Amino acid sequence: MLNDKTLARKRLWKEIVRHRSIYFIMLIPLVYYLIFKYVPMFNAQIAFKDFAAKKGVVGSPWATVVNPDGTKSLSLFKHFQAFFGSYYFGQLLRNTLIYSFGKLFISVPLAILFAIVCYESRRKYLRPLVQTLAYLPHFLSWVIVYGILLALLAPGDGVVNDIIKLCGGQPINFLTDTKSFPWIVLLSDAWKEMGWSAIIFIAALMGIDPSLYEAAMVEGATAFQRTRYITLPSIKPVIATVVLLRLGTILDAGFNQMYMLYSPSVYSVADIIDTWVYRQGLLEFQFSLATAVGLFKGVIGFLLVMFSNAMVRKLSDTSIM
Repeated sequence: MLNDKTLARKRLWKEIVRHRSIYFIMLIPLVYYLIFKYVPMFNAQIAFKDFAAKKGVVGSPWATVVNPDGTKSLSLFKHFQAFFGSYYFGQLLRNTLIYSFGKLFISVPLAILFAIVCYESRRKYLRPLVQTLAYLPHFLSWVIVYGILLALLAPGDGVVNDIIKLCGGQPINFLTDTKSFPWIVLLSDAWKEMGWSAIIFIAALMGIDPSLYEAAMVEGATAFQRTRYITLPSIKPVIATVVLLRLGTILDAGFNQMYMLYSPSVYSVADIIDTWVYRQGLLEFQFSLATAVGLFKGVIGFLLVMFSNAMVRKLSDTSIM
């Protein structure tokens, strides 16, 4: 006679076969993360080695330092210390956090507002057109966006500066001015990603029970009151999840965008960890240093996700773990 464990395994296998299409769909992202995320973790040991391309990851020696007497001693955290002790470390960390939190506090509220406006629109034929136009910038590369910004903000013949000169003012080189450059970065990112970020909020809005709105309208609730007491509380778990996922990449301030927009004249306000790693770690072939910084970012991101997940769970009974 079959025991309970054997019966449980058979029932589990039957359920897997029954829902095989769903498991197959899950298999695709799992294989992706396994190949491109987890397997490369083996190479994280480069951060603790003096990596030499000819010797490979395994053959490269562990990091050492030369003592005053000429001898060598093991120093596994040499590359971490080089990054933390860099003259630019404080500036890099400050710029990275400013841009990351700035994008979080600007892009997420704008995406929520855009989603609500689209959902509340009474002209149903206009909604798909507006959503499509808002999605399109996401698919533009930062090279194209830089060209658009240059056409708008160039000091010589940019549209914005033409208007400034027409009003009697002096042209401003926005992309090389340390005061205006951070705003250009934040606003251009918000314009490019707002529509795409709103997709998940629009999907969440579609799941709200319409009877709630009907009851509120019967009671005489205004559109603002319906948004405040029905819409926002209903999508609060989705908002919390999006914020949690964004916090996990808080040290990724957008390398592609910054690399296209910045220049040496704005390094003081534009240089972030990723751009510094690109110059110091890759252009100068300091692969161990680049890996050490990447590992540092990963650890910080993991700790931030764990901390924020615990805080959100206490405040709203919502979490991703």
